[in-house]
Amino acid sequence: MKDVFPLTAPGTAALWVMLPIAALLLAGLALIVALAAGSRRGAVEVSAEGLRLRVPMYGRTIPWTSLELGAARVVDLTAERDHGLKWRTNGIGLPRYNVGWFKLRNGDRALAAVTDPQRVLMVPTREGFTLLVSVDDPQRLAESLRRHAGGS
Repeated sequence: MKDVFPLTAPGTAALWVMLPIAALLLAGLALIVALAAGSRRGAVEVSAEGLRLRVPMYGRTIPWTSLELGAARVVDLTAERDHGLKWRTNGIGLPRYNVGWFKLRNGDRALAAVTDPQRVLMVPTREGFTLLVSVDDPQRLAESLRRHAGGS
């Protein structure tokens, strides 16, 4: 035979401590789910306004006047190591998913959306950073940018 003595109920203080922790964990999980979903829907849009980078948290429209299209070119970051991503300063750095602000090996600052380092369009800007984007056909994107810029 054994005697069992239950603990005295802790009251509501423990609940008030656990609720904010649970809320933070849920918010973190929601952020991870949103980033994962957004990673599958990233895109680059070319329009009358300029180039629009559609990625979670770091998306923006870069106007035509800011793009240095004459210096834009397709790069393979695995071969041209100087333009490779060195330090993430504010962004997401996962295998084959690098989005946000980075310092390049050559010291330049870059806004990157690099998912395939071998297929990247590099576009310098007049705003003090280089844009690096991975798309299936970076040469076609470069041609589209030049075509639209000529028409605007």
